[in-house]
Amino acid sequence: MIKLSRMAKTWMRIDPRFLPFAHVATPNLPLSRLLRLSLFQVSVGMATSLLVGTLNRVMIVELGMESWLVALMVALPLIFAPFRALIGHKSDVHRSILGWRRVPYIWIGTWLQFGGLAIMPFALIILSGDSHWPIWFSYLGAGFAFLLVGAGMQTTQTAGLALATDLADEKNRPRVVAMMYVMLLVGMVVSGILFSIFLKPFSPLQLVKVIQGVALVTLLLNIFALWKQEARQPKNTSPSIPQPKFSQSWQDFIKAPNVRRFLIMLGLGTTAFSMQDIILEPYGGEILKLDVSATSFLTALIACGSLTAFSLSARWLSRGYNAYRIASVGLLLGLIAFTLVIFSEPMDSPNLFRAGALLIGFSGGLFAVSTLTIAMSMDKENMSGMVIGAWGAVTATCSGIGMSLGGVVRDVVADLAMNGVIGSALISPATGYSFVYHIEIYLLFITLIALGPLVNKGSNKVGSKMSKFGLADFPG
Repeated sequence: MIKLSRMAKTWMRIDPRFLPFAHVATPNLPLSRLLRLSLFQVSVGMATSLLVGTLNRVMIVELGMESWLVALMVALPLIFAPFRALIGHKSDVHRSILGWRRVPYIWIGTWLQFGGLAIMPFALIILSGDSHWPIWFSYLGAGFAFLLVGAGMQTTQTAGLALATDLADEKNRPRVVAMMYVMLLVGMVVSGILFSIFLKPFSPLQLVKVIQGVALVTLLLNIFALWKQEARQPKNTSPSIPQPKFSQSWQDFIKAPNVRRFLIMLGLGTTAFSMQDIILEPYGGEILKLDVSATSFLTALIACGSLTAFSLSARWLSRGYNAYRIASVGLLLGLIAFTLVIFSEPMDSPNLFRAGALLIGFSGGLFAVSTLTIAMSMDKENMSGMVIGAWGAVTATCSGIGMSLGGVVRDVVADLAMNGVIGSALISPATGYSFVYHIEIYLLFITLIALGPLVNKGSNKVGSKMSKFGLADFPG
Protein backbone atom coordinates (compact mmCIF):
# COMPACT_ATOMS: atom_id res chain seq x y z
CA MET A 1 0.00 0.00 0.00
CA ILE A 2 2.85 2.37 0.80
CA LYS A 3 4.42 1.69 -2.60
CA LEU A 4 1.11 2.32 -4.36
CA SER A 5 0.68 5.59 -2.47
CA ARG A 6 4.16 6.72 -3.50
CA MET A 7 3.47 5.79 -7.12
CA ALA A 8 0.22 7.76 -7.06
CA LYS A 9 1.96 10.84 -5.64
CA THR A 10 4.68 10.57 -8.26
CA TRP A 11 2.06 10.27 -11.02
CA MET A 12 0.23 13.36 -9.71
CA ARG A 13 3.43 15.41 -10.00
CA ILE A 14 3.69 14.74 -13.75
CA ASP A 15 2.84 17.76 -15.86
CA PRO A 16 -0.58 17.26 -17.55
CA ARG A 17 1.03 18.21 -20.85
CA PHE A 18 2.75 14.82 -20.84
CA LEU A 19 -0.40 12.83 -20.07
CA PRO A 20 -2.42 11.93 -23.18
CA PHE A 21 -6.07 13.02 -22.94
CA ALA A 22 -5.52 14.50 -19.48
CA HIS A 23 -7.78 17.46 -20.26
CA VAL A 24 -10.48 15.37 -21.90
CA ALA A 25 -11.76 14.16 -18.54
CA THR A 26 -14.33 16.13 -16.56
CA PRO A 27 -15.89 15.55 -13.12
CA ASN A 28 -18.98 14.10 -14.81
CA LEU A 29 -16.96 12.07 -17.31
CA PRO A 30 -13.72 10.79 -15.72
CA LEU A 31 -10.88 9.46 -17.81
CA SER A 32 -11.38 5.89 -16.59
CA ARG A 33 -14.93 5.89 -17.95
CA LEU A 34 -13.79 7.31 -21.27
CA LEU A 35 -11.05 4.73 -21.63
CA ARG A 36 -13.51 1.96 -20.85
CA LEU A 37 -15.99 3.27 -23.44
CA SER A 38 -13.25 3.47 -26.06
CA LEU A 39 -12.73 -0.30 -25.89
CA PHE A 40 -15.39 -0.78 -28.55
CA GLN A 41 -13.01 1.01 -30.91
CA VAL A 42 -10.26 -1.42 -29.95
CA SER A 43 -12.49 -4.34 -30.99
CA VAL A 44 -13.23 -2.66 -34.33
CA GLY A 45 -9.51 -2.05 -34.82
CA MET A 46 -8.78 -5.74 -34.19
CA ALA A 47 -11.33 -6.81 -36.78
CA THR A 48 -10.00 -4.28 -39.29
CA SER A 49 -6.43 -5.46 -38.81
CA LEU A 50 -7.50 -9.08 -39.21
CA LEU A 51 -9.61 -8.57 -42.34
CA VAL A 52 -7.59 -5.97 -44.21
CA GLY A 53 -4.16 -6.96 -42.97
CA THR A 54 -3.79 -10.68 -42.31
CA LEU A 55 -6.62 -12.54 -44.03
CA ASN A 56 -6.24 -10.93 -47.44
CA ARG A 57 -2.58 -11.98 -47.65
CA VAL A 58 -3.35 -15.52 -46.41
CA MET A 59 -6.17 -16.02 -48.92
CA ILE A 60 -4.09 -14.70 -51.84
CA VAL A 61 -0.70 -16.24 -51.08
CA GLU A 62 -1.35 -19.30 -48.87
CA LEU A 63 -4.80 -20.30 -50.23
CA GLY A 64 -3.98 -19.25 -53.81
CA MET A 65 -7.20 -17.29 -54.38
CA GLU A 66 -7.52 -14.65 -57.08
CA SER A 67 -6.90 -11.20 -55.63
CA TRP A 68 -10.06 -9.79 -57.24
CA LEU A 69 -12.14 -12.35 -55.34
CA VAL A 70 -10.30 -11.64 -52.10
CA ALA A 71 -10.78 -7.92 -52.67
CA LEU A 72 -14.52 -8.41 -53.03
CA MET A 73 -14.60 -10.62 -49.93
CA VAL A 74 -12.73 -8.09 -47.80
CA ALA A 75 -14.88 -5.28 -49.22
CA LEU A 76 -18.13 -7.08 -48.30
CA PRO A 77 -18.05 -5.69 -44.73
CA LEU A 78 -18.36 -2.25 -46.28
CA ILE A 79 -21.68 -2.98 -47.99
CA PHE A 80 -23.38 -1.60 -44.89
CA ALA A 81 -21.22 1.54 -44.92
CA PRO A 82 -23.74 3.70 -46.85
CA PHE A 83 -26.26 2.96 -44.11
CA ARG A 84 -24.11 4.49 -41.38
CA ALA A 85 -25.85 7.85 -41.72
CA LEU A 86 -29.18 6.06 -41.37
CA ILE A 87 -27.92 4.10 -38.36
CA GLY A 88 -26.72 7.32 -36.75
CA HIS A 89 -30.06 9.00 -37.42
CA LYS A 90 -32.00 6.05 -36.01
CA SER A 91 -29.92 6.12 -32.84
CA ASP A 92 -30.55 9.88 -32.61
CA VAL A 93 -34.33 9.42 -32.62
CA HIS A 94 -34.63 5.89 -31.19
CA ARG A 95 -37.80 5.36 -29.16
CA SER A 96 -37.72 2.89 -26.29
CA ILE A 97 -39.47 2.47 -22.96
CA LEU A 98 -36.10 1.40 -21.51
CA GLY A 99 -34.73 4.90 -22.07
CA TRP A 100 -31.68 3.94 -24.18
CA ARG A 101 -30.83 5.31 -27.62
CA ARG A 102 -27.30 4.14 -28.42
CA VAL A 103 -26.92 0.95 -26.35
CA PRO A 104 -29.35 -1.19 -28.40
CA TYR A 105 -27.46 -0.45 -31.62
CA ILE A 106 -24.04 -1.06 -30.08
CA TRP A 107 -25.27 -4.33 -28.59
CA ILE A 108 -26.75 -5.56 -31.89
CA GLY A 109 -23.56 -4.58 -33.71
CA THR A 110 -21.46 -6.46 -31.17
CA TRP A 111 -23.33 -9.71 -31.68
CA LEU A 112 -23.23 -9.38 -35.46
CA GLN A 113 -19.47 -8.86 -35.30
CA PHE A 114 -19.03 -11.81 -32.92
CA GLY A 115 -21.19 -14.07 -35.10
CA GLY A 116 -19.24 -13.28 -38.24
CA LEU A 117 -15.89 -13.93 -36.58
CA ALA A 118 -17.19 -17.13 -34.98
CA ILE A 119 -18.15 -18.78 -38.28
CA MET A 120 -15.30 -17.33 -40.33
CA PRO A 121 -12.70 -20.05 -39.48
CA PHE A 122 -15.03 -22.80 -40.70
CA ALA A 123 -15.76 -20.85 -43.89
CA LEU A 124 -12.02 -20.50 -44.53
CA ILE A 125 -11.49 -24.24 -43.97
CA ILE A 126 -14.09 -25.00 -46.63
CA LEU A 127 -12.59 -22.32 -48.85
CA SER A 128 -9.16 -23.96 -48.64
CA GLY A 129 -10.57 -27.10 -50.31
CA ASP A 130 -10.11 -29.29 -47.23
CA SER A 131 -13.70 -30.59 -47.42
CA HIS A 132 -16.22 -32.28 -49.72
CA TRP A 133 -18.47 -29.26 -49.96
CA PRO A 134 -18.95 -27.63 -53.40
CA ILE A 135 -16.83 -24.57 -54.17
CA TRP A 136 -19.86 -22.26 -54.45
CA PHE A 137 -20.82 -23.10 -50.89
CA SER A 138 -17.37 -22.09 -49.65
CA TYR A 139 -17.70 -18.71 -51.35
CA LEU A 140 -21.19 -18.26 -49.89
CA GLY A 141 -20.06 -19.16 -46.36
CA ALA A 142 -16.99 -16.90 -46.44
CA GLY A 143 -18.99 -14.03 -47.93
CA PHE A 144 -21.67 -14.38 -45.24
CA ALA A 145 -19.03 -14.33 -42.48
CA PHE A 146 -17.38 -11.19 -43.86
CA LEU A 147 -20.81 -9.59 -44.30
CA LEU A 148 -21.78 -10.19 -40.67
CA VAL A 149 -18.51 -8.75 -39.42
CA GLY A 150 -19.00 -5.68 -41.58
CA ALA A 151 -22.55 -5.06 -40.42
CA GLY A 152 -21.41 -5.36 -36.81
CA MET A 153 -18.43 -3.05 -37.23
CA GLN A 154 -20.43 -0.33 -38.98
CA THR A 155 -23.29 -0.43 -36.47
CA THR A 156 -21.10 -0.59 -33.37
CA GLN A 157 -18.75 2.17 -34.44
CA THR A 158 -21.45 4.61 -35.55
CA ALA A 159 -23.59 4.24 -32.43
CA GLY A 160 -20.52 4.11 -30.17
CA LEU A 161 -19.06 7.37 -31.47
CA ALA A 162 -22.48 9.00 -31.18
CA LEU A 163 -22.68 7.85 -27.54
CA ALA A 164 -19.25 9.33 -26.90
CA THR A 165 -20.40 12.71 -28.20
CA ASP A 166 -23.54 12.49 -26.05
CA LEU A 167 -21.56 11.90 -22.88
CA ALA A 168 -19.11 14.74 -23.50
CA ASP A 169 -19.98 18.41 -23.16
CA GLU A 170 -19.77 20.64 -26.22
CA LYS A 171 -16.33 21.97 -25.33
CA ASN A 172 -14.66 18.57 -24.98
CA ARG A 173 -16.74 16.69 -27.56
CA PRO A 174 -14.17 16.87 -30.40
CA ARG A 175 -11.42 15.73 -28.03
CA VAL A 176 -13.49 12.75 -26.93
CA VAL A 177 -14.23 11.68 -30.49
CA ALA A 178 -10.52 12.13 -31.26
CA MET A 179 -9.68 9.83 -28.39
CA MET A 180 -12.03 7.21 -29.80
CA TYR A 181 -10.24 7.47 -33.14
CA VAL A 182 -6.86 7.00 -31.47
CA MET A 183 -8.11 3.88 -29.69
CA LEU A 184 -9.13 2.44 -33.06
CA LEU A 185 -5.55 2.84 -34.24
CA VAL A 186 -4.22 1.43 -30.97
CA GLY A 187 -6.37 -1.64 -31.53
CA MET A 188 -4.92 -2.00 -35.01
CA VAL A 189 -1.34 -1.58 -33.80
CA VAL A 190 -1.58 -4.01 -30.89
CA SER A 191 -3.53 -6.64 -32.81
CA GLY A 192 -1.20 -6.35 -35.81
CA ILE A 193 1.78 -7.04 -33.57
CA LEU A 194 0.02 -9.94 -31.83
CA PHE A 195 -1.09 -11.48 -35.13
CA SER A 196 2.49 -11.36 -36.42
CA ILE A 197 3.64 -13.16 -33.26
CA PHE A 198 0.91 -15.80 -33.09
CA LEU A 199 1.10 -16.62 -36.81
CA LYS A 200 4.82 -17.38 -36.80
CA PRO A 201 5.20 -20.09 -37.98
CA PHE A 202 2.00 -20.03 -39.99
CA SER A 203 -0.45 -22.92 -40.04
CA PRO A 204 -4.18 -23.13 -40.87
CA LEU A 205 -4.96 -24.40 -37.36
CA GLN A 206 -3.15 -21.46 -35.79
CA LEU A 207 -5.12 -19.06 -38.00
CA VAL A 208 -8.37 -20.64 -36.81
CA LYS A 209 -7.33 -20.15 -33.19
CA VAL A 210 -6.44 -16.49 -33.80
CA ILE A 211 -9.78 -15.71 -35.44
CA GLN A 212 -11.75 -17.45 -32.68
CA GLY A 213 -9.73 -15.56 -30.09
CA VAL A 214 -10.58 -12.25 -31.76
CA ALA A 215 -14.30 -13.19 -31.67
CA LEU A 216 -14.21 -13.86 -27.93
CA VAL A 217 -12.15 -10.78 -27.10
CA THR A 218 -14.52 -8.62 -29.17
CA LEU A 219 -17.54 -9.74 -27.15
CA LEU A 220 -15.80 -9.27 -23.79
CA LEU A 221 -14.37 -5.84 -24.63
CA ASN A 222 -17.70 -4.46 -25.86
CA ILE A 223 -19.62 -5.76 -22.85
CA PHE A 224 -17.11 -4.10 -20.54
CA ALA A 225 -17.15 -0.91 -22.60
CA LEU A 226 -20.96 -0.57 -22.46
CA TRP A 227 -21.44 -1.32 -18.78
CA LYS A 228 -23.34 1.59 -17.15
CA GLN A 229 -22.31 4.10 -19.82
CA GLU A 230 -25.63 5.43 -21.09
CA ALA A 231 -28.10 6.69 -18.52
CA ARG A 232 -31.69 5.55 -18.93
CA GLN A 233 -33.93 8.48 -19.89
CA PRO A 234 -37.42 7.11 -20.68
CA LYS A 235 -38.87 10.61 -21.03
CA ASN A 236 -36.50 11.38 -23.92
CA THR A 237 -37.11 8.07 -25.71
CA SER A 238 -40.84 7.71 -25.18
CA PRO A 239 -42.66 6.20 -28.19
CA SER A 240 -45.10 9.10 -28.03
CA ILE A 241 -42.40 11.62 -29.07
CA PRO A 242 -42.59 12.48 -32.80
CA GLN A 243 -39.80 10.85 -34.82
CA PRO A 244 -38.36 13.03 -37.63
CA LYS A 245 -37.83 11.29 -40.97
CA PHE A 246 -34.34 10.48 -42.17
CA SER A 247 -34.90 12.21 -45.51
CA GLN A 248 -35.81 15.48 -43.81
CA SER A 249 -32.82 15.38 -41.46
CA TRP A 250 -30.49 14.49 -44.33
CA GLN A 251 -31.72 17.40 -46.44
CA ASP A 252 -31.12 19.80 -43.55
CA PHE A 253 -27.58 18.51 -43.21
CA ILE A 254 -26.64 18.41 -46.89
CA LYS A 255 -27.86 21.98 -47.52
CA ALA A 256 -25.20 23.43 -45.22
CA PRO A 257 -22.46 25.46 -47.00
CA ASN A 258 -19.65 23.44 -48.63
CA VAL A 259 -20.97 20.10 -47.31
CA ARG A 260 -21.43 18.56 -50.77
CA ARG A 261 -17.95 19.51 -51.99
CA PHE A 262 -16.46 18.35 -48.71
CA LEU A 263 -18.08 14.92 -49.03
CA ILE A 264 -16.88 14.62 -52.65
CA MET A 265 -13.34 15.56 -51.63
CA LEU A 266 -13.52 13.13 -48.72
CA GLY A 267 -14.63 10.32 -51.01
CA LEU A 268 -11.89 10.93 -53.57
CA GLY A 269 -9.14 11.12 -50.96
CA THR A 270 -10.35 8.04 -49.12
CA THR A 271 -10.47 6.05 -52.35
CA ALA A 272 -6.94 7.17 -53.18
CA PHE A 273 -5.55 5.98 -49.85
CA SER A 274 -7.59 2.73 -49.86
CA MET A 275 -6.75 1.12 -53.21
CA GLN A 276 -3.50 -0.24 -51.80
CA ASP A 277 -5.11 -1.82 -48.71
CA ILE A 278 -5.87 -5.14 -50.35
CA ILE A 279 -2.62 -5.49 -52.31
CA LEU A 280 0.04 -3.99 -50.04
CA GLU A 281 0.74 -7.17 -48.05
CA PRO A 282 0.53 -9.48 -51.10
CA TYR A 283 2.96 -7.08 -52.81
CA GLY A 284 5.39 -7.59 -49.95
CA GLY A 285 4.90 -11.36 -50.03
CA GLU A 286 4.91 -12.00 -53.78
CA ILE A 287 7.32 -9.32 -55.02
CA LEU A 288 9.64 -8.69 -52.06
CA LYS A 289 9.41 -12.27 -50.68
CA LEU A 290 8.41 -11.28 -47.13
CA ASP A 291 6.84 -13.97 -44.92
CA VAL A 292 3.39 -13.80 -43.26
CA SER A 293 4.78 -12.46 -40.01
CA ALA A 294 6.65 -9.64 -41.77
CA THR A 295 3.69 -8.59 -43.89
CA SER A 296 1.26 -8.76 -40.95
CA PHE A 297 3.54 -6.31 -39.16
CA LEU A 298 2.89 -3.80 -41.94
CA THR A 299 -0.59 -3.17 -40.55
CA ALA A 300 0.90 -2.17 -37.22
CA LEU A 301 3.47 -0.04 -39.04
CA ILE A 302 0.77 1.85 -40.95
CA ALA A 303 -1.23 2.37 -37.76
CA CYS A 304 1.86 3.73 -35.99
CA GLY A 305 2.25 6.25 -38.79
CA SER A 306 -1.38 7.25 -38.34
CA LEU A 307 -0.92 7.71 -34.59
CA THR A 308 2.08 9.95 -35.18
CA ALA A 309 0.07 11.98 -37.66
CA PHE A 310 -2.72 12.29 -35.14
CA SER A 311 -0.52 13.77 -32.44
CA LEU A 312 1.15 16.23 -34.82
CA SER A 313 -2.10 17.38 -36.43
CA ALA A 314 -3.63 17.92 -33.00
CA ARG A 315 -0.76 20.23 -32.07
CA TRP A 316 -1.20 22.13 -35.32
CA LEU A 317 -4.95 22.45 -34.75
CA SER A 318 -4.36 23.68 -31.20
CA ARG A 319 -2.27 26.48 -32.68
CA GLY A 320 -5.09 27.51 -35.02
CA TYR A 321 -3.90 25.81 -38.20
CA ASN A 322 -6.52 25.38 -40.91
CA ALA A 323 -7.90 21.82 -41.00
CA TYR A 324 -8.23 21.94 -44.79
CA ARG A 325 -4.54 22.82 -45.13
CA ILE A 326 -3.58 19.89 -42.91
CA ALA A 327 -5.60 17.66 -45.22
CA SER A 328 -3.65 19.02 -48.18
CA VAL A 329 -0.36 18.22 -46.43
CA GLY A 330 -1.54 14.65 -45.99
CA LEU A 331 -2.37 14.40 -49.68
CA LEU A 332 1.04 15.75 -50.72
CA LEU A 333 2.87 13.33 -48.43
CA GLY A 334 0.76 10.53 -49.88
CA LEU A 335 2.34 11.23 -53.27
CA ILE A 336 5.78 10.60 -51.77
CA ALA A 337 4.59 7.49 -49.92
CA PHE A 338 3.31 5.70 -53.02
CA THR A 339 6.44 6.70 -54.92
CA LEU A 340 8.58 4.94 -52.29
CA VAL A 341 6.45 1.79 -52.56
CA ILE A 342 6.75 1.79 -56.35
CA PHE A 343 10.56 2.11 -56.28
CA SER A 344 10.99 -0.59 -53.62
CA GLU A 345 10.51 -3.28 -56.29
CA PRO A 346 13.18 -2.27 -58.86
CA MET A 347 15.58 -1.47 -55.99
CA ASP A 348 14.69 -4.76 -54.23
CA SER A 349 14.50 -2.88 -50.93
CA PRO A 350 12.14 -4.16 -48.21
CA ASN A 351 13.18 -1.24 -46.00
CA LEU A 352 12.13 1.26 -48.66
CA PHE A 353 8.83 -0.59 -48.86
CA ARG A 354 8.40 -0.37 -45.08
CA ALA A 355 9.22 3.36 -45.17
CA GLY A 356 6.55 3.82 -47.83
CA ALA A 357 4.01 1.89 -45.75
CA LEU A 358 4.81 4.00 -42.69
CA LEU A 359 4.41 7.20 -44.70
CA ILE A 360 1.10 5.92 -46.13
CA GLY A 361 -0.16 5.58 -42.57
CA PHE A 362 1.15 9.02 -41.65
CA SER A 363 -0.27 10.83 -44.68
CA GLY A 364 -3.57 8.96 -44.50
CA GLY A 365 -3.76 9.79 -40.79
CA LEU A 366 -3.36 13.50 -41.44
CA PHE A 367 -6.13 13.35 -44.03
CA ALA A 368 -8.46 11.34 -41.79
CA VAL A 369 -7.97 13.48 -38.69
CA SER A 370 -8.42 16.77 -40.53
CA THR A 371 -11.57 15.59 -42.30
CA LEU A 372 -12.99 14.30 -39.01
CA THR A 373 -12.25 17.72 -37.52
CA ILE A 374 -14.14 19.41 -40.34
CA ALA A 375 -17.06 17.01 -39.97
CA MET A 376 -17.33 17.70 -36.24
CA SER A 377 -17.51 21.42 -36.99
CA MET A 378 -20.63 20.70 -39.05
CA ASP A 379 -22.44 19.14 -36.08
CA LYS A 380 -25.98 20.35 -35.42
CA GLU A 381 -28.16 19.98 -32.34
CA ASN A 382 -29.40 16.41 -31.82
CA MET A 383 -27.70 15.28 -35.03
CA SER A 384 -24.38 13.94 -33.78
CA GLY A 385 -25.25 10.46 -34.98
CA MET A 386 -26.18 11.80 -38.42
CA VAL A 387 -22.96 13.81 -38.81
CA ILE A 388 -20.65 11.01 -37.65
CA GLY A 389 -22.66 8.55 -39.71
CA ALA A 390 -22.28 10.66 -42.87
CA TRP A 391 -18.51 10.96 -42.39
CA GLY A 392 -18.26 7.25 -41.67
CA ALA A 393 -20.54 6.31 -44.56
CA VAL A 394 -18.44 8.18 -47.11
CA THR A 395 -15.09 6.99 -45.77
CA ALA A 396 -16.15 3.36 -45.36
CA THR A 397 -17.96 3.17 -48.70
CA CYS A 398 -15.08 4.70 -50.61
CA SER A 399 -12.66 2.44 -48.75
CA GLY A 400 -14.60 -0.55 -50.02
CA ILE A 401 -14.70 0.83 -53.55
CA GLY A 402 -10.99 1.57 -53.44
CA MET A 403 -10.04 -1.88 -52.14
CA SER A 404 -12.22 -3.62 -54.71
CA LEU A 405 -10.83 -1.54 -57.56
CA GLY A 406 -7.30 -2.15 -56.34
CA GLY A 407 -7.73 -5.92 -56.48
CA VAL A 408 -9.53 -5.96 -59.83
CA VAL A 409 -7.12 -3.55 -61.53
CA ARG A 410 -4.12 -5.45 -60.22
CA ASP A 411 -5.44 -8.77 -61.61
CA VAL A 412 -6.43 -7.39 -65.00
CA VAL A 413 -3.20 -5.47 -65.58
CA ALA A 414 -1.04 -8.33 -64.28
CA ASP A 415 -2.73 -10.75 -66.68
CA LEU A 416 -2.20 -8.39 -69.62
CA ALA A 417 1.41 -7.76 -68.63
CA MET A 418 2.37 -11.42 -68.18
CA ASN A 419 0.85 -12.23 -71.59
CA GLY A 420 2.90 -9.48 -73.22
CA VAL A 421 -0.15 -7.52 -74.34
CA ILE A 422 1.16 -4.18 -73.04
CA GLY A 423 4.76 -4.68 -74.09
CA SER A 424 7.68 -6.98 -73.35
CA ALA A 425 9.28 -4.42 -71.00
CA LEU A 426 6.34 -4.78 -68.60
CA ILE A 427 6.34 -8.58 -68.34
CA SER A 428 6.67 -8.71 -64.58
CA PRO A 429 4.38 -9.72 -61.68
CA ALA A 430 5.01 -6.28 -60.18
CA THR A 431 3.37 -4.44 -63.10
CA GLY A 432 -0.18 -4.94 -61.84
CA TYR A 433 0.72 -3.63 -58.38
CA SER A 434 2.62 -0.66 -59.80
CA PHE A 435 -0.33 0.28 -62.02
CA VAL A 436 -2.59 0.54 -58.95
CA TYR A 437 -0.09 2.70 -57.08
CA HIS A 438 0.12 5.06 -60.05
CA ILE A 439 -3.69 5.38 -60.14
CA GLU A 440 -3.62 6.31 -56.46
CA ILE A 441 -1.13 9.08 -57.20
CA TYR A 442 -3.42 10.48 -59.90
CA LEU A 443 -6.41 10.34 -57.54
CA LEU A 444 -4.46 12.29 -54.92
CA PHE A 445 -3.86 15.04 -57.46
CA ILE A 446 -7.60 15.14 -58.29
CA THR A 447 -8.42 15.33 -54.58
CA LEU A 448 -6.10 18.31 -54.20
CA ILE A 449 -7.99 20.02 -57.02
CA ALA A 450 -11.32 19.38 -55.27
CA LEU A 451 -9.90 20.59 -51.96
CA GLY A 452 -8.59 23.91 -53.28
CA PRO A 453 -11.86 25.92 -53.29
CA LEU A 454 -12.67 24.75 -49.75
CA VAL A 455 -9.47 26.28 -48.41
CA ASN A 456 -10.36 29.60 -50.00
CA LYS A 457 -14.03 29.73 -48.95
CA GLY A 458 -13.74 31.02 -45.43
CA SER A 459 -12.69 27.69 -43.99
CA ASN A 460 -10.48 29.44 -41.45
CA LYS A 461 -13.39 29.32 -39.03
CA VAL A 462 -13.00 25.56 -38.92
CA GLY A 463 -9.53 25.92 -37.50
CA SER A 464 -10.58 28.42 -34.90
CA LYS A 465 -13.74 26.61 -33.86
CA MET A 466 -11.94 23.31 -33.48
CA SER A 467 -8.61 24.66 -32.33
CA LYS A 468 -8.74 22.55 -29.18
CA PHE A 469 -9.42 19.32 -31.04
CA GLY A 470 -8.14 15.94 -29.99
CA LEU A 471 -4.64 15.50 -28.65
CA ALA A 472 -3.86 19.15 -28.14
CA ASP A 473 -1.74 18.20 -25.16
CA PHE A 474 -0.32 14.94 -26.47
CA PRO A 475 3.43 14.78 -25.79
CA GLY A 476 5.41 15.66 -28.88
